[in-house]
Amino acid sequence: MKQSQLFTKTQQEAPKDEVAKNAQLLIRAGYVYKEMAGAYTFLPLGWRVLQKIKEIIREEMNAIGGHEMHMTALQDKATWVPTNRWDDAVVDNWFKTELKNGTELGLAFTHEEDIAHLMTQYLTSYKQLPFYPYQIQLKFRNEARAKSGIMRGREFFMKDMYSFSKNEEEHNYFYEKTKQAYTNVFNRCGIGDYTYLTFASGGSFSKYSHEFQTITDAGEDVIYINKEKDIAINEEVYTDEVIQDLGLSKESLIKAKAAEVGNIFSLGTKFSDAHETTFTNEEGKPESVVMGSYGIGPARVMGTVVELFSDENGIAWPEAIAPFSVHLISINADEQAEALYAKLQEDGVEVLWDDRDARPGQKFADSDLIGIPHRIVISPKTIEAGGVEYKKRTEPDANIISVEELLTLVS
Repeated sequence: MKQSQLFTKTQQEAPKDEVAKNAQLLIRAGYVYKEMAGAYTFLPLGWRVLQKIKEIIREEMNAIGGHEMHMTALQDKATWVPTNRWDDAVVDNWFKTELKNGTELGLAFTHEEDIAHLMTQYLTSYKQLPFYPYQIQLKFRNEARAKSGIMRGREFFMKDMYSFSKNEEEHNYFYEKTKQAYTNVFNRCGIGDYTYLTFASGGSFSKYSHEFQTITDAGEDVIYINKEKDIAINEEVYTDEVIQDLGLSKESLIKAKAAEVGNIFSLGTKFSDAHETTFTNEEGKPESVVMGSYGIGPARVMGTVVELFSDENGIAWPEAIAPFSVHLISINADEQAEALYAKLQEDGVEVLWDDRDARPGQKFADSDLIGIPHRIVISPKTIEAGGVEYKKRTEPDANIISVEELLTLVS
């Protein structure tokens, strides 16, 4: 893509009311636009990153048997009354409204009730189980304060998967598979080395739930990490009993701030009982289906990446989720740059060509701010020296290399 045609604009400063580093940098680099606190428009650069994160998630969910679908954000009050989660005293962050005929509606903050109710229309026999539907969809939560940029919004994307199993054994088998799938997601997005499987409160149906917490000063949670076992404990369940139960001791646990990027829960039959979501077993008798819930926030992942991989000059995207692989900057060598641009595209390289009529200093500053992994500068000076100037965003020095060497590095 030619940068002169890209719908974006860099800024020297972020809005004065934006305190989160991730949002400050994403706004300045032209990835997002802040509509209001907790609500951001994803501009073309930001949408490319978000789509790559979603695709990684989608691939890993499909690999463990997930079936993608899309449920409505508009929710009927009647679907939520059976579990008592329509009550504001139980869930205090609903966005609620009503139809012109007076019917009460809510904007979904999650979908356990909706999917359990839906499955009553389609689930009959044990032969249909297990089943793992998921979606990547907008959710709405009326947060009292939205202060962490795109990491905690009032309107946000969530991948929510729900498992339907015949019994606890079948449920537990899939639950363990999701742990590995989630680990794969965060490794592929570049934050695996900073992300820990974290033991948290399990609620009514299991001893623990599991969160995936990424170490960052921007995090809103406190966890205690055991690096040897690669696990952590959420502060909410940090007790002597839990520490002993996990076979840990208190030099071995390191306290840290973290951001929750994913979570998995065993739900037992709470939602299936409430909605009479049953199946007929091999003996012809009805049984309640055993459920689980599995969430990842794609924008939370994106914001966490920015918090971790940025410096005083801007963002430094991991290769797998960068909006483009190569940032090509031409300085008084547009004809040669266009030929290289065409060659890179022919080789399947995603390239952003800064063909703007702008000063070199502005082009370099914008390149650092935008944070594409590989920067290439082509100019009469580099051509005379034997090729192009190549620099990784994460490295301080640039080198002159041949076009052939370049193609080997980025293709």
